[in-house]
Amino acid sequence: MDTQFLQANWMLVAVAAVSGAMLLWTFVGKRMAGFESADTLKATRLYNDDALILDVREPSEFESGHIPKSKHIPLGQLSTRLGELEKFKSKPVLVNCRSGHRSARACNVLKKAGFETVYNLDGGIVAWERANLPIERKKK
Repeated sequence: MDTQFLQANWMLVAVAAVSGAMLLWTFVGKRMAGFESADTLKATRLYNDDALILDVREPSEFESGHIPKSKHIPLGQLSTRLGELEKFKSKPVLVNCRSGHRSARACNVLKKAGFETVYNLDGGIVAWERANLPIERKKK
């Protein structure tokens, strides 16, 4: 590469390097976390294949609408309630929250506890609803 070009366009080169590093981190970071992301299509396949659907939102959020057949354990209680999930350690587990951030933390907890196949629902319940997938609401 021409050093004169690099010197004249150092800002452009820096932006390209930073954006490339960010793209690489997005790909590598998810792999290093030990769990996979699932878009709504993959989540639907997991749901239909009887994966455990784990909702880690707060009770009021869960009651306002959740994926049918989902098990509810708020993120703050997950570490102390792992025993309830012991029989699912070798089954796929799809974890969801509102947007995908809390569920990513829950995925880390599950992987550290020895769960083999853990997926984080990309975009959480918001993405699930946007895809017009079924929602169950608590009857009053």
